[in-house]
This record gives sequence, C-alpha cells and structure tokens, in this order.
Amino acid sequence: MKRLLVATVAALALAGCSAGKDAVVQGSSFSFVSPGGQVDIAYDVAERQTAPVLAGDDLMNEGKQLSLADFPGKVVVLNLWGQWCGPCRTEAPEMEALAKRGVQVVGIDVRDPAREVAQDFVRDRKLTYPSIYDPDGRVLLKLSGYPRNIIPSTIVLDKQHRVAAVFLRQVLAQDLLPVTQRLDAEA
Repeated sequence: MKRLLVATVAALALAGCSAGKDAVVQGSSFSFVSPGGQVDIAYDVAERQTAPVLAGDDLMNEGKQLSLADFPGKVVVLNLWGQWCGPCRTEAPEMEALAKRGVQVVGIDVRDPAREVAQDFVRDRKLTYPSIYDPDGRVLLKLSGYPRNIIPSTIVLDKQHRVAAVFLRQVLAQDLLPVTQRLDAEA
C-alpha cells in the first residue's frame, strides 16, 4: 500500500485540520480521515474509493442542477471554495488555468449565504468552470469524514470518479497538472 504523502508544517498549521490515524476503507464508498495529519494524499489504484454522487444547484444557472454524473469518464478536479476565503482568491485563477488546459474543474462554493456575491466573484475573475452552490454544506455531507472546515481544499477524481488525491491546502495549477495528466493516461 503505497501513498505519496507530502506534508508541510506551515500548511498544516494554516489548514488547522485534525489528524486521524489512517484512511478508512469501508466498502466501496469514500470515507476520509487525514492519515497522520497529512495535507497531500494520493491513493494507488487499489486503494481508491468511489466518490459519492455530488450534485446541487448550479451557482451561475439558478434552477439548474450540476452533478459529477455530468462528467462521465473524465478526470475531475473538485475544488472547495468560498468568495469570503482569502486563499481562494489566489487559487481561483489557478483552477481557471487548469480548466483552460482541458482539465475538468468543478467547484463547490461553500458558506456563501448570498448567491449573488459568489456569482460576482466568478464573473470578476472570469472563471469558466462550473460550481455547485452549497451555502449550507449539505452537498459536502456526502463526503463521509471529509473536513468541511478546510477551505480551500481539492479532491482529484480518476475517470471512474474514485478519489485519487486530496489536497487539504491551497494549490497551484502546477501541483495538480501532473496528477491529472497521470490519471488521464490510465487505462
């Protein structure tokens, strides 16, 4: 069982996440505990668990639903963000850079009580990737054990929408591009 684990004390302190003992494997559903308090976690193919079907209101298109099921057979970068989050302001252009390179990015906008403010954030930054509007965190409840208080954070899903990597910190496009390229190359 090989894991690519890279931790930085500064990122952990910034993230403020609680440490668990190890990743939890329960059936085929994804259940998460940060192994040893790590902030970058990669799962080998044999370890990957299927992400739950995450769906909710499309942030930019009221009345329309957005779901992971809308992207079958694609590697998906799920980015948890909020317009109120300082690091998210830096990270958003990095996610857009990935999207412009053909990577499927899906945001989950959390704890933004006013949809209009989050929509302005997207428009002001000219973000083209879709986001699920999740002001009360109900969509995130489907991610068993996932730390919903760590924003921004990113989950990378393989083509079968199994969790391949988790980043409990702010990321750059250069952090995610090699991961997505490797997953795209998988059979």
